[in-house]
Amino acid sequence: MAKQSQYTSHTPDENGIVHWSEEENKIWQRLICQQKSLLKGRACDEYLEGLAQLDLPENRIPQLAEVNAVLAKTTGWEVVQVPALINFDSFFKLLANKQFPVATFIRSEEEFDYLQEPDVFHEIFGHCPLLTNPAFAHFTHTYGKLGYAASPKERQYLARLYWFTVEFGLVNTQDGLRIYGGGILSSPQETCDALENTQAVRLNMEPLEAIRTPYRIDIIQPVYYVLDSLSSLFDLANSDIMGLVEKGRTMGLHPAKFEQKSSSVS
Repeated sequence: MAKQSQYTSHTPDENGIVHWSEEENKIWQRLICQQKSLLKGRACDEYLEGLAQLDLPENRIPQLAEVNAVLAKTTGWEVVQVPALINFDSFFKLLANKQFPVATFIRSEEEFDYLQEPDVFHEIFGHCPLLTNPAFAHFTHTYGKLGYAASPKERQYLARLYWFTVEFGLVNTQDGLRIYGGGILSSPQETCDALENTQAVRLNMEPLEAIRTPYRIDIIQPVYYVLDSLSSLFDLANSDIMGLVEKGRTMGLHPAKFEQKSSSVS
């Protein structure tokens, strides 16, 4: 989170309005229309219900106040504008205060299908629908509080749990395997690969195992963890997560299921 970004966030004006260009709005329109066409039979019902509640515009990037009007009525969360990349300390502090960071830039045409950095589409379309869900909101809030109090080394292990839940999580439903991770739902390519790639490994969610599993941010994921249900995030939030972090640190990481690249391995 502390590395340098190639993007620059827009600064809101004195009324909190971000002035997006016509080109940026067109990228949003293409992204949201494409993703909506892919969601049926892939996204979990809780996400789709949240997406319906947000009622995001298709022809332009929404203003943060529009999103906050819905989140305030559902779980009491809000989104706040941040620079393109923020450090762990700022990230955890925001989550601990029920504030979800949104970088006010949108990906370039060259990175349309997969973006390493969290842009406004990733944050608002990928994550905000589930912030209307009590289980997801509670887990994210708990995670923020734990992370803010954790040491730098502990945060590395916590980051893996976040990656395999909030960002790249899958969930079992009565209709089959579905997506709830925002990193998947905001990526056209990963939305298909997460459920259909026969080379990917999909494991039942064992928090200790997830904490010990390396990942890379610059590739389509080779490993996913699957929740029994989205409501099980309540149980995960109320478990001894920091105890698992300490156990994971003692046991060490699993072998990576991808080619090593030191600058992008976590």
